Amino acid sequence: MPLFDVYPLYDVTPVSGKGIHVYDDKGTEYLDLYGGHAVISIGHAHPNYVQAITNQVNALGFYSNAIQNPLQRELADKIEALSGCKDYELFLVNSGAEANENALKLASFKTGKKRVVAFKKGFHGRTSAAVAATDNPNIVAPINAQQEVTILELNDVEGVKQELEKGDVCAVIVEFIQGIGGLDEASAEFFEEVDALCKANNTMFVADEIQCGYARSGKFFAFQHYNVTPDIISMAKGMGNGFPIGGILIHPDIESKYGMLGTTFGGNHLACAAGLAVLNTIESENLLGNVKELGAYFVEKAKEIPQIKEIKGRGLMLGLEFDFEVGGLRKELIYNHKVFTGGAANKKLLRILPPLNIEKAHVDQFFDILKLALKEVEQTVN
Repeated sequence: MPLFDVYPLYDVTPVSGKGIHVYDDKGTEYLDLYGGHAVISIGHAHPNYVQAITNQVNALGFYSNAIQNPLQRELADKIEALSGCKDYELFLVNSGAEANENALKLASFKTGKKRVVAFKKGFHGRTSAAVAATDNPNIVAPINAQQEVTILELNDVEGVKQELEKGDVCAVIVEFIQGIGGLDEASAEFFEEVDALCKANNTMFVADEIQCGYARSGKFFAFQHYNVTPDIISMAKGMGNGFPIGGILIHPDIESKYGMLGTTFGGNHLACAAGLAVLNTIESENLLGNVKELGAYFVEKAKEIPQIKEIKGRGLMLGLEFDFEVGGLRKELIYNHKVFTGGAANKKLLRILPPLNIEKAHVDQFFDILKLALKEVEQTVN
């Protein structure tokens, strides 16, 4: 049976990984500066992670949410301790799309409204409401387009004010650092004014931290770079280091009731074990400090490359913008220099999302390779 053909694939077949490297079916080593869309947060096959998963699957891999699962509460307490998000409550799911879907559903429950405000170049998932709030008409099917969503420009405070004052907006959802959109950020004034507008208009402020959260920006959540208090925080990607897990943190002003949200696999025993291994490693290895140090070092090195016209992002969620489309450069890097990088909706931007325990030697190696790759690409173009 053929696979449904929806992914353009590189001709590379990874079969194993260790730390910041992956190895293909021919034994070739690749430097992984993309981590499968920012998913690999503590490195491939980290011993803490492997041990936690192994121990848990040997004990109990899964049971439903109809029973007590102390691992969920342990995970919630660890998120609270490391993030500083005191008094929020946790609901666990399987993915970022599911996290955002539940965030928007919860906002609608809370406010009794149904319209969503989102922003240009934003990406929030591929499920019903989440994809309708995503600025990409090519992936919004007619059944999704039934959702009532208004998409505005980032930094358009007046537009947000006008829409919220109409009285029918349940949620404003925003990435504090855009992922697929190309590492764009709004101003501090914008975020803080939108937060205030939401609170004045009975609208839930949803922080989409699926890619920019979990220490990647240099703080545990990217919204913490600003003076804001989201009503709901969605997270996934690096949360499980490859094991499917997502969740939302819910402000205590939003009251729960039986049956309002639900999931079969969300918060299962294996997922919680993976999530705890990630958080324990972030803490024990001071990966938040490493993100700040290595992010700054990466930016210093990037400034030495004249072809790089702009450096975007924060921490280890970075974008290198050129004055040409980078598709050819990415192929040069992966096929001839064995380096994984990412693209974006901005075709001139190379996206860098390495494991959070990357070392300076890896950064140096990348920039030595990038200089060679740029020469090769320039010769091809000229």
